[in-house]
Amino acid sequence: MLLLAGCINQLTIAQTPVLTLDFTKPGANVSPMLYGLMTEEINHSYDGGLYAELVRNRIFKDNKNTPEGWSLVQDDPAAKASIKLIGASEEKRPYDERRLAINGALSTCLRLTVEKAVGRVGIANEGYWGIPVRPSTAYKASFYIKGTDRREPFRHPWEPKPTTPPLPVIENNTAGPITVTLESNDGKTVYASGTINLEKSDYWKKYELTLATAADVKPTKDARLVISTDRTGQYYFNLVSLFPPTYNNRPNGNRTDLMQMLVDMKPKFLRFPGGNFLEGPLITDAFPWKQTLGPLESRPGHKGSWGYRPSDGMGLLEFLLWCEDMGAEPVLAVYAGYSLEGDHVDAGPLLNPYVDDALDEIQYVIGDTTTYWGAKRAADGHPAPFKLKYVEIGNEDWFDRSNSYNGRFTQFRTAIEGKYPQLTCISTIADAQYPDMKVTSGKAPAVVDEHYYRNSWDMWENASQYDKYDRNGPKIFVGEWATREGAPTTNLNAALGDAAWMTGMERNSDLVIMSCYAPLFVNVNTATATAPKAWQWDSDLIGYNALNSYGSPSYYVQKLFSQYLGNKIVPVTAANIPVQNRPLTKKDSTDGITSKTVPTVFYSATMNDTTGVIYLKMVNTTAKKQAIKINLDGIAKVAPEATLVVVKGSEPEDTNSITDPVKIAPVTTTVKGITKSFTRNLDPYSVSILQLQAGK
Repeated sequence: MLLLAGCINQLTIAQTPVLTLDFTKPGANVSPMLYGLMTEEINHSYDGGLYAELVRNRIFKDNKNTPEGWSLVQDDPAAKASIKLIGASEEKRPYDERRLAINGALSTCLRLTVEKAVGRVGIANEGYWGIPVRPSTAYKASFYIKGTDRREPFRHPWEPKPTTPPLPVIENNTAGPITVTLESNDGKTVYASGTINLEKSDYWKKYELTLATAADVKPTKDARLVISTDRTGQYYFNLVSLFPPTYNNRPNGNRTDLMQMLVDMKPKFLRFPGGNFLEGPLITDAFPWKQTLGPLESRPGHKGSWGYRPSDGMGLLEFLLWCEDMGAEPVLAVYAGYSLEGDHVDAGPLLNPYVDDALDEIQYVIGDTTTYWGAKRAADGHPAPFKLKYVEIGNEDWFDRSNSYNGRFTQFRTAIEGKYPQLTCISTIADAQYPDMKVTSGKAPAVVDEHYYRNSWDMWENASQYDKYDRNGPKIFVGEWATREGAPTTNLNAALGDAAWMTGMERNSDLVIMSCYAPLFVNVNTATATAPKAWQWDSDLIGYNALNSYGSPSYYVQKLFSQYLGNKIVPVTAANIPVQNRPLTKKDSTDGITSKTVPTVFYSATMNDTTGVIYLKMVNTTAKKQAIKINLDGIAKVAPEATLVVVKGSEPEDTNSITDPVKIAPVTTTVKGITKSFTRNLDPYSVSILQLQAGK
């Protein structure tokens, strides 16, 4: 019996997974820019998301047929009023109406016609699925307005006379107080109110005021902005804006709660402006960075890539300031002559204007004030150049089946690195993913961008992918990746897939120099009677509505991986790692594919070689507790206490939401009994980070 017990005990030990951290061998350097962020305008990431503007369709260009987001307010049914969209593209409009453009950007306006004023009459904006109201908050409101009477419009002598009866004249009584309110959607509760005095004039004028809420106001997102009058006449509106307090109090700035979540991730870089948002559906829809500079009055917006029109309030300078506020570096993607619907410009003379445009953009970012675009940046309020190391040439150009990228990349790289030899150009076609399309002319790209959208099984199966890469090839930028499970934000199982993948990148962070998840943001509102569903892509990192925000389980995993990271890779030898069979799909069975075994435990280790702090990350993807034996070879001693941070849940489908924002969140404890050889039990469905302290 003793012999049998001994054999069973030895079998148990033999089957226990073992991780041996080897400190006798010098580890490679961890890339200092390993973890960053990727962004583009999708899922209302900017308008209705990070960009703090609360008014939807502020220059009335979202829909040429109807003033989306706007409605008529008429408290007394005895009043007689209407609203109409006046668009500059309507060349058949009467001449007087065509004169209503403020400039080339503000060429469409909203007209409020008040024929009979009984009580309050005005216009209301519903915001992006509501306008958030908070106590003791000052909101900055502004808008352009002019008032006129209504008469028959001016017509040239050669223009035909109208066949319809003339409209009755409405006297111009517009001059006087105009009331601006933040109020409940039914108008019964006013949260904040202010007044401007509209002057009698034939010219547009911008008015500004502050709307302040009281300390006893209860937070709500079910509010609207109303601009109203009690007098007859025709009122024209343009660039109606409402800003809450912004992060770092920046004018035209960002939403505070979302920015704080990003800052907490400690990202080393921000890849912008996309993504598909960089390219646009057609060549003419590419991100128009020059039109996004300067005051809002000069920004017309443009056609986006995800079914709605971006305001371009989040412009090039705002991206750069976003980086500055996070302490991150920009990774600038420049348009490279290919758009989503397949249009492209071949390398050669026709591509030169796009190359020149990229050089202008780079000059805006890093040029000194003696340069044309550096001086423009200074005039925009930022004399100091921004930091820049990497420029990405295009986005996902493997979709360009003309195979023109080889020539286009070479033309861009030659011009950019010739003028700015300190910069590195990133190829959007990766050798490993698209060997038949990779760049072959000139020198090989120094960095290539790989994108992976997978389910959790794919992530677990491929977590060791970079262990096998050739160290003599290009460096890797994983510019978009995600475990796509859960909607609108990811669930726990996706976080386990993400964590497994990140351990593989971390173990190989001498090769994988940068990585960023996508998409970063999602407005979680579903469709309403007046607005469509807010998101176009499932499985996103950070969710929010107008009032609240939350991080997905994946958000917390990525935040922890970035926070608990050394500067040296610690080599790890693993033994007895358990495996599980990957389920077969119906298609797999039909195609004769046999089941594969996939690891259930994943790991990586790094160390700060100055402080002696060791970070060991372990992932258990199964429903059972998993004992792990940990050996620390090559260190003199280790502190007996360690910090343990765990993200876990009961079921793989567990997730966070607006109503339950921290169902899955990190829990930090102190563990004792740490020696140079010890055993830890990993919780089911968990990501665990051990912070150890090596001694001398």
